[in-house]
Amino acid sequence: MNIIQLEQLMEIAKQKTLSAAAESLHISQPALSRSMQKLENDLEATLFDRTKNSIQLNETGKLAVKYAENVLNAVSTMRNSITEFEKKKRTIFVCSCAPAPLWKLLPLLSAAYPESTISSELKNIPQILKGLKSFQYQIAVLPQAIEDNEFLSFKLCEEHLFFSVPPAHPLATYSGVHFHDLNGETALLMSDIGFWRELTNEKMPDSHFIIQDNVFDHKELVRLSSLPSFVSDLAMEQEKSAFNRIQIPILDEEANPQFYCIIHKSQKSQFATLLSKLKS
Repeated sequence: MNIIQLEQLMEIAKQKTLSAAAESLHISQPALSRSMQKLENDLEATLFDRTKNSIQLNETGKLAVKYAENVLNAVSTMRNSITEFEKKKRTIFVCSCAPAPLWKLLPLLSAAYPESTISSELKNIPQILKGLKSFQYQIAVLPQAIEDNEFLSFKLCEEHLFFSVPPAHPLATYSGVHFHDLNGETALLMSDIGFWRELTNEKMPDSHFIIQDNVFDHKELVRLSSLPSFVSDLAMEQEKSAFNRIQIPILDEEANPQFYCIIHKSQKSQFATLLSKLKS
């Protein structure tokens, strides 16, 4: 008895006739008949009532169909679970609190582990910590080292936030500003920027943010409108956009974070290549 025979049995039950099942399975009717006879021999039971012109499942056959369905479902679950398990073994799951650190980290991971798939996403800090502790993520990126003896923290990069304004804006002559100087401003803001969005909402509660989901639309509004926006040194380095804008450093400590890669101590040897690159 094998999986193919059980699938054939299920198809006969579905199609109602041997000829229709054979056509659906793309095999000859005699071949399907021989396969079912072999299944009956293996089970030591008669599954069909046969007449000169027809073959129908009997009560034993109908019971066999129910068991076959359970077996095939179990096999399907087994295949999917093993495939998913094997995929996870070859996948490095990364979660970051901000997009820019991933621009540095992901190329390092790809170079260090070329045979692995890198999966990354943005989450807020509590979600990252929860996922890190439950091993949902193998690597986390946070704006501070983690104070937990189970984890190791390695410096990844710094990022510095700027308030981007057109030359005619009242703040354009400032050499630096604080968030409280900006509170009450109407500004453009991208939606998918991780903890930066939470930070601006917290530090500028009286401001109105015009949120953009599309990167191209956001760039066009920055280029064509007089509305201020935010940009970081890493974003400017990455995008190299040359708009007629004045970039004013935001001086608050929170606007100039040092990002850290966080891993569990048990994974130190697994990520030794990455850690050596971060230390160099």
